[in-house]
Amino acid sequence: MSEPTHGHELAYAEPEKIKSLDAEFLAGHRFPYQEDIGLIEGIDLEALTPGDDINWLEDIALLEEDGVPAVFDRYSNSFLKIYFTIPAGREDEIARKVLMKHLTSGNSYGIQLKEQHTKFPQPELGPWVEGSKTVGTDYTPPVLSGWEKPAGH
Repeated sequence: MSEPTHGHELAYAEPEKIKSLDAEFLAGHRFPYQEDIGLIEGIDLEALTPGDDINWLEDIALLEEDGVPAVFDRYSNSFLKIYFTIPAGREDEIARKVLMKHLTSGNSYGIQLKEQHTKFPQPELGPWVEGSKTVGTDYTPPVLSGWEKPAGH
């Protein structure tokens, strides 16, 4: 029988905890339009808005993540940080343009997952990109090897 180890604590390494995700963490790199306002200036937000409803875009605002201006990409549940100087009075407009550049470029991690995980037909790059290929036409749920669905379900 072993003796109790009173007073001797075992040391365990605490795993690293990620408190928030940003787009560059998911991609492994920054995107040029995060660093150069010139790459988003020509974006026409109204032209990119499907139909006549621009209301969804009004919900997009400039935020801050880790002390850096950022816009939230709901498709990947991550922040897209902005590293250039944002002109005063144009904060939300710039955030919207950076986000739309990210989405229409196919760089959003959530959009990259669409082809494999989309359960119903939809444009891969969303309604913003005319002629975007359709994904979700042949979805089959993943099957865990060695697991069978219980009888009666």
